Amino acid sequence: MVVALASFAAALVATPLARRLSFRLGLVAEPGGRRRHTGRIPKLGGLAIFAAWLVGVALIYWLLPPADANDALRLRGLVLGSLIVVVGGLLDDRYDLPPLAQFLIQLAGALVAILHIIFIELFTNPLPTTALWEALPFFRVDGNWVWIWRPMALLFTTFWILGMINAINFLDGLDGLAAGVCLIAAAFFAYHSYRLGLQTGQASMPLFPLALAGALLGFLPFNFSPARIFLGSTGAYLLGYQMATLSILAPAKLSTALLVMAVPIIDVAWQIVARIRRGQHPMRGDRGHLHFRLSDRGLPTRRIVLGYYGVAILFGLVAVLAASPILKVAILIGLSAAVFALLLRLNSEG
Repeated sequence: MVVALASFAAALVATPLARRLSFRLGLVAEPGGRRRHTGRIPKLGGLAIFAAWLVGVALIYWLLPPADANDALRLRGLVLGSLIVVVGGLLDDRYDLPPLAQFLIQLAGALVAILHIIFIELFTNPLPTTALWEALPFFRVDGNWVWIWRPMALLFTTFWILGMINAINFLDGLDGLAAGVCLIAAAFFAYHSYRLGLQTGQASMPLFPLALAGALLGFLPFNFSPARIFLGSTGAYLLGYQMATLSILAPAKLSTALLVMAVPIIDVAWQIVARIRRGQHPMRGDRGHLHFRLSDRGLPTRRIVLGYYGVAILFGLVAVLAASPILKVAILIGLSAAVFALLLRLNSEG
């Protein structure tokens, strides 16, 4: 709790400073584009979140440094990778980088994670039998665990990190939406890691998502509608990277991330396919995302954002409380079908 309070207090101090710095450097979001805001809004909110998170991280290393060598290596990779994507996000906020440069920045962050042994190489079998995994060439079954062939694991990890960064980047379209959903996800990561960490002895691991949750809680009053500061690419990259890597770090769970972040992940997948079919660049943002479509139909921003929060909390509770992996898979499939059905309906209505 001390870590979360420290990050929270730091964010309350750092966010107004980031607003002033944004105006001084001219890093502001002008009216227009896919956002529908009025006035010039500073967009260095991600810098404030990163600074506040680092305060929490420094406190963790002072009070409860990781004892295990592998944990220490992974957590160092988390910090270094976060620094890389923050610097890359700052460059994008300043120079509006082309898609290839953005991709290379995100890829560099993913490679740092992999080099610090943050990658997905095993998962709990969610099926009643192991027949499917035994029939596939890149998987090995060991009891209730399924191991992924290492080259495939590295490829999947890269895809997971890049996909999550872009999911949060596209989610950041309404005031308080991305920051609030990531706050909920970080809180569930911390709880899940704490509960499982009691069994594994990884006492410091839950404190890292807890520090992020505290930083986001201190930032959100400035970002909730009507926003006085935006995340910017700096914040979107940072939060996406943190969501991806924190969900990999043991003993957090990918299933928690998939359920809490299901709506934005499904929405991004839908939009990428739709853009490719229309001959557009898949990474160029537009107002085709679910939250924008709901906004364009007259729903108030706060109602949309609170609705996303409610879905994230509901399915986060499912992730941490449901004992059956099959139930989690079934709920995820059902939620995916519901989101796809809603998007189809919105598309048919124009």
